[in-house]
Amino acid sequence: MKKGKVELYIHEVLETKGAMLFSLIDPVDYKSEKDAVKTAKMLSEGGTDVLLLGGSTEAQGELMDNVSQGIKDVVDIPLILFPGNISSITRNADAIYFMSLLNARNPYWIIQAQMLSAPTVRKFGIEPLPVGYVVVHPGGTVGWVGDANFVPREKPMIAASLAMAGEYLGNRFIITDTGSNPRLQNAGPVPNEMIRAVRSATTVPYIVAGGIRTPKELKDAYSNGADIVQIGTAFEDSNTAYKNIRSFAAVVKEEGAKKVKK
Repeated sequence: MKKGKVELYIHEVLETKGAMLFSLIDPVDYKSEKDAVKTAKMLSEGGTDVLLLGGSTEAQGELMDNVSQGIKDVVDIPLILFPGNISSITRNADAIYFMSLLNARNPYWIIQAQMLSAPTVRKFGIEPLPVGYVVVHPGGTVGWVGDANFVPREKPMIAASLAMAGEYLGNRFIITDTGSNPRLQNAGPVPNEMIRAVRSATTVPYIVAGGIRTPKELKDAYSNGADIVQIGTAFEDSNTAYKNIRSFAAVVKEEGAKKVKK
């Protein structure tokens, strides 16, 4: 499968700027569809490189259709679906994380959901991005729903081996994710040692997700090997979303410039 427009865009930005920020809008977490669209517009104007839409299993149907169309009406950057299940697909997106949950216990999340959704993705003309997805302890809701065999935080080489296998199987992106709000379970973002291990084991763009709430945590992720950081919870309050995205965008620019120089 040839690289599509969105994938080429991601590689171009990484090559020229060194780092990217993906901002996740989970419409279930906003007080209204209008508020979700408003926040997406602020994130676009504030400097995010890509908007993701979805996450929750409840993010489906009319809600996804309405919010995705609203976002496309007001932003120019790519809109990528982050599906919670096959019902999260909407024709209004540019691309979709076509994910395989590499450490799932249930084969549904490894290949069956993908088999069921592939015809719809093709019918709607959505660009599939082949993503190998790894859930790290504590995993949050995504880990529970996906029946994941969580990677222990103190075992970075397990994550690295899973990521390597994912790349060998043909995935063109790798994500490690602790789930949203890992602090609720006395944990934090993906450990820096694990980020370094995954980066050293893979050659495809590496996305770090889950629990990053501060510029310092964002900087740590990039400096330890992340190409892309995915953030959602920090933007759920529309009153602070623009301030947060501006501070994060400054970090992305600074850390990306360091990577380009290397």
